[in-house]
Amino acid sequence: MEGEGNPSYRLEDYDYVLPRQLIAQTPLRERETSRLLVLRRSSSRLGHYRFEDLPRFLKEGDVLVVNDTQVVPARLFGRKASGGNVELLILDPYKDPCLGRQEGYLCLVKSSKRCRPETKILLPWGISAVVAASEPNGMAHVLFEGIDALLPVLARIGHVPLPPYIHRENGEAAVDDAAVYQTVYAAKPGAIAAPTAGLHFSARLLEALERKGIEKVSLTLHVGYGTFSPVRTQDVREHRMHKEYVEFSSEAAERIRRAQKEGRRIVAVGTTVVRALEWVAQTRGALCHCSGFCDHYIYPGYGFKVVDALVTNFHLPRSSLLLLVSAFAGRESILHAYEEAVRERYRFFSYGDAMLIL
Repeated sequence: MEGEGNPSYRLEDYDYVLPRQLIAQTPLRERETSRLLVLRRSSSRLGHYRFEDLPRFLKEGDVLVVNDTQVVPARLFGRKASGGNVELLILDPYKDPCLGRQEGYLCLVKSSKRCRPETKILLPWGISAVVAASEPNGMAHVLFEGIDALLPVLARIGHVPLPPYIHRENGEAAVDDAAVYQTVYAAKPGAIAAPTAGLHFSARLLEALERKGIEKVSLTLHVGYGTFSPVRTQDVREHRMHKEYVEFSSEAAERIRRAQKEGRRIVAVGTTVVRALEWVAQTRGALCHCSGFCDHYIYPGYGFKVVDALVTNFHLPRSSLLLLVSAFAGRESILHAYEEAVRERYRFFSYGDAMLIL
C-alpha cells in the first residue's frame, strides 16, 4: 500500500472508470437505507452494510461533527428587458443584505449573449435585477432592485441548484429536491450545494446515535459551486482551491477539544467538515472560535490534526474531494474500495451511497 511518505502527485493516478448508470439521479425513499461501504485504514479491509448500521461502528463518546448549512434555492430564471432568456445562479446568497444592496451578489450568468453592465433582468413576481459589473468566466455582480433581503425572495421564486451530473429524463419520477436535497439538521441558509454525506441521516438514526452516547457537534460551511470544479493541473499540488464561508463556534471548539483530551474519536460527516476542522486547526494553531473564507486544500501527504474517522459519499474522478479521501485513507486503498463499489453496483455522487472510513 502506498505510504504517506511517498504519495503520487500525478492527477492521472486519481482516476477510475465509472459506468454512467451508477450515477444516482434520484434519492432513495428512506435516507438511512442507502448502502454503506466500510473501509478500515489499518488493514484496508472492506465490509458491505446499510447506512442504518452506522451505530454499530461508532462508540460511546465518539463526537459526530456535522455541517448544518442549508441549501438555498439560488437558481433564478428570467429574461433580459431587451429580450432573451437568462439564468442566474447566486454564488454568495449568505452575504449580509446590506452588502448585497451596496455591491450586489456574485452570480454565474447563462444567456445567449453576455450580459454587460446595466443589463436589466426581469424575474418572476415583478422582481428585477441589474448587472452592476461583469467578471470573467461568465460571472457578474448583480443588484436586485426594490428588495430588503434576498433569501425571502429566493424562497418564493428560486429553484434548487442541482449538481451538473443529475440529468432527469421526461417521465422519470418527480423528486421534491427542495425537501430531499437537504440534511435533516440543516439550520443556516447559504449553501448552493448540499453537504451530501449528511443526506443519509434521518431523525430516527440521529436519535439512535444519541441513545448510544454519541455526541453531535455542528459547524457551518456554506458549500459553493467550486465543489464541482475538477482539478485541471497535472501536478495536483498546483491546484488552487475555491473559497467557502465557514463559521465555527467557541462552544463547538471546546467540545471537540475536550473529546480529544479524553481520547475520544472525532468523526467528520463529509469532506466539508474535514476541511473546516483542519483549516481552523492549521490557521489558528488550535481549535477555537473562527469565521472566514476557507480555501484549505487537502491532498495526499497531508498530516491530519483533528479528524479520526470519516463518513463520506463516493466522489468524482480527478476531483479535490477524491484527493482528500485519498489523503485520509491512502490512494490505493481508496481506488480499491471504489473498484469494489463499482463491481457491487453502488450508487455514486450526491444522491448515491456512502462510505465510512475508520
